[in-house]
Amino acid sequence: MKEETRPADRAAAEYASSFKRPADVVMGHPVPDTPPRENPCPPGIRSMREADAAQVLAIYQAGLDGGNASFETTAPTWQAFDAAKLPLHRHVAVDAVSGEVIGWVAAGAVSSRSVYAGVVEHSVYVHPGHSGRGVGLALLNALIRSTEAEGIWTIQSGIFPENTASLRLHEKAGFRVVGTRHHIGRHHGRWRDVVFLERRSAVTGV
Repeated sequence: MKEETRPADRAAAEYASSFKRPADVVMGHPVPDTPPRENPCPPGIRSMREADAAQVLAIYQAGLDGGNASFETTAPTWQAFDAAKLPLHRHVAVDAVSGEVIGWVAAGAVSSRSVYAGVVEHSVYVHPGHSGRGVGLALLNALIRSTEAEGIWTIQSGIFPENTASLRLHEKAGFRVVGTRHHIGRHHGRWRDVVFLERRSAVTGV
């Protein structure tokens, strides 16, 4: 029996079709050759809502289509996304003029073992038309604040070494490179390395 496409997933596909190009990265998209669109209004950051599902998943898919965001190639359903991400640590950036979601960050637990209760792994993506506005850094800072408030002491992530823009962004947010995992997985038929990063809180779990 063919599975019916869920409304959130249909809406995500429609939203993604309005993109002019794959996402210019924060998690996996190359820096554009042309200057980003200027917008004097900075993004507002708020908690992610279920109503944001279509835009969040579309931005996610655009990032995956860029080729350097993740080993994944298809964004999950909202139900799968919702089940994998910690409720208190999902944030979206909203354009001050249009009100549309222009980026998101979310984190999930790395283990069910109690010793790792203070360690999470995150992802951050930005809409292709809003790169170069500090959206990614604002989202990471929001994640840092929410995780520290809940006693989480380490945020970690793996980034393809080709994604230099994302590596620079994470450095600005206080992440450090732990090391490189060589040929850790295959992506579109070729082996890829992953740079492993973490941010250790200076105020939580000290």
